Amino acid sequence: MKLKLGFIIIILCVSCGTKVSEEPASTTEKSQPNILWIVTEDISPTLSFYGDSTAKTPNLDAVAKESMIYDNAFAVVGVCGPSRSSIITGMYPTSIGTMHMRTGKDIHSWGKRSYNKEATKKDLQNNPIIEYSAVIPAPVKCYTEYLRINGYYCTNNQKTDYQFAPPVTAWDENNNKAHWRNRPENTPFFSVFNIGITHESQLWKKEKLPLTVDPKRVKVPPYLPDTEATRQTIARHYSNVELMDSKVGEIIQQLKNDGLYDNTIIFFYSDHGGPLPRQKREIYDSGLKVPFIIKGIDGKKGRTDRMISFVDLAPTMLSLAGIEPRNYMEGKAFLGEFETEPREYIIGTSDRFDEFTDRMRALRTKRYLYIKNDFPNLPKYKDVSYRKNIPMMLPFLEMRDNYELTETERLWFQTKTKEELYDCKKDLHNINNLANDPEYQKILAEMRVKLINHQLNREDFGLTPESSLIQQMWPNFQQPITEKVTFTFEPETGRKVALASKTKGVSIGYIVSETAIANPNLNSGWKVYSEPIRVQPGQFVYAMAQRIGFKESEITKTKVP
Repeated sequence: MKLKLGFIIIILCVSCGTKVSEEPASTTEKSQPNILWIVTEDISPTLSFYGDSTAKTPNLDAVAKESMIYDNAFAVVGVCGPSRSSIITGMYPTSIGTMHMRTGKDIHSWGKRSYNKEATKKDLQNNPIIEYSAVIPAPVKCYTEYLRINGYYCTNNQKTDYQFAPPVTAWDENNNKAHWRNRPENTPFFSVFNIGITHESQLWKKEKLPLTVDPKRVKVPPYLPDTEATRQTIARHYSNVELMDSKVGEIIQQLKNDGLYDNTIIFFYSDHGGPLPRQKREIYDSGLKVPFIIKGIDGKKGRTDRMISFVDLAPTMLSLAGIEPRNYMEGKAFLGEFETEPREYIIGTSDRFDEFTDRMRALRTKRYLYIKNDFPNLPKYKDVSYRKNIPMMLPFLEMRDNYELTETERLWFQTKTKEELYDCKKDLHNINNLANDPEYQKILAEMRVKLINHQLNREDFGLTPESSLIQQMWPNFQQPITEKVTFTFEPETGRKVALASKTKGVSIGYIVSETAIANPNLNSGWKVYSEPIRVQPGQFVYAMAQRIGFKESEITKTKVP
């Protein structure tokens, strides 16, 4: 489905060793759409337009009635950090070393870039792991840089969580006041608003709030025990979805107040599957499958079974803006000028989640899900301490320990098998493993080969023990530091200045000011350097460089002679 340019786009996210090119995006004149993401977290396709009307979501329902609904959209990992690293780069987390959740707890936004050197976790080889910011392949950038180079005003309000600290070049604004309304007049914008109301943590943080959904009305998945505690937790989640919908309505109303809504294309999707046990962090559909809708201006609506992966979002955003996606990107543009053929399958990965490490790889076609377990001796269930805050979790574990669970409810706690295969059409919850069923051996072999072919000639940093990977990224457990920016003025007139850093793969941000600035704000004001900039005598130029995963350089400045 191709979409025309010259419109507004809203993207609502319910809650990111390859040969690459370092060429800047072109800056040719073209009509460019405005882009807005409204991002919330941790929701599976349990909304009315997917057949589940438990939560009342009038604002999302209104959008869905005008939309194309995608029935096969998937995150790359069942948790936010690795998935968000994929969204912002167009790369699989395993290809850039961001697959372990999470690398450091202080990398959500600028101003919080300290890392605990005390090892509190261990990798598969039982070696200690420190906090770190992932050093990704040198030429890979946050795709928003290409939008900015091409004239976009990009704002993020406010979560990043990319497994690395974003460079100042990623956003014009990255703070809790970031908004499209702050852009210069007649400037196309890409704005992100993050809503955390549906996050897993809100199941206990909002536990004492009144429920707006009756626990007796909720649907309990077959892999969870149907108890009062379970129903209370599920009702809390649906109630949080209703709160999220109100926030969505507020942002949409701002568009209407600004006269933008009528020319708006709306994307809606979640950052991964639901927040419940055996959903978040899992490589099943419950962890990877997400709601995804597109409201266009061409009036097209209905349903499509086209497969969408989060790795596709970066190239698609560039394509919609009329910018050719970078050659290194592993995703496929599914809209816009550079739309590609539909993908045959999606890839999912599972590595470390907090204090527990494993390695699983999945391939999902429209009908079947294949999972390869590299460590079948390990149990499916990971005793993640953070998840134990969910109100229903401790009663669930107590039932397990007392042998009170049904056979289906016990599956999550069993030791894995080497391979898993599920018929997702007949088995929506991925309960019945068909890997040993004689009738499915041909399909199993076909899925196995597809995964092998995908992995050929492709880096998988998950195969490297994480402690060794950290040593490669941060030699001697010290974060590498980006070399400072140097200035070179035009020889004769001095009206242009070139900026450079000796560090390979850097992005350079700069500020040109009429007066000296004591402390430049790291949260806004930095432009992306792509070519020599025109300056005037007496102006001050400030510059800072960062290679993703490195510590940013010191800020250097010069006064134009």
